[in-house]
Amino acid sequence: MKICGIEIKGSEALLAVATLDGASPVHLAVATKKIALEDDELADSVKAFARQARAFIAEQGISHLAIKKRSKKGDFAGGPTTFKIEGVLQLLDNCEVELVSPQTVSAQAKKHNLELPASLNKYQHEAYKSACALLLKRR
Repeated sequence: MKICGIEIKGSEALLAVATLDGASPVHLAVATKKIALEDDELADSVKAFARQARAFIAEQGISHLAIKKRSKKGDFAGGPTTFKIEGVLQLLDNCEVELVSPQTVSAQAKKHNLELPASLNKYQHEAYKSACALLLKRR
């Protein structure tokens, strides 16, 4: 099972792919590290984002998406574009999508003493931890 963890920030979906090696999650380095939604007010841009995401999932053989949840209200609430990106990702065929709470991500990382691979960029850390949280939950 290959899981793509996703953290949505601003107008970008930050990506990290992970799988299990025995009982331990491992990072699978891929060329695509993020997909951007250029202009969320233009239907063509939203469709282009969906095409890019669909192509990435197919090329990498992703079976599940683990999207880190964002707050809907309060000081740290996600912006409207982030929820549009989430909606597009949830509508993609050929993969299961699960929203993972920040509390679950943190708890799983702590419980399993998750090491962040050097192959990750700093901005991919939360996406990777989201993928690992879902992997560890499903094993």
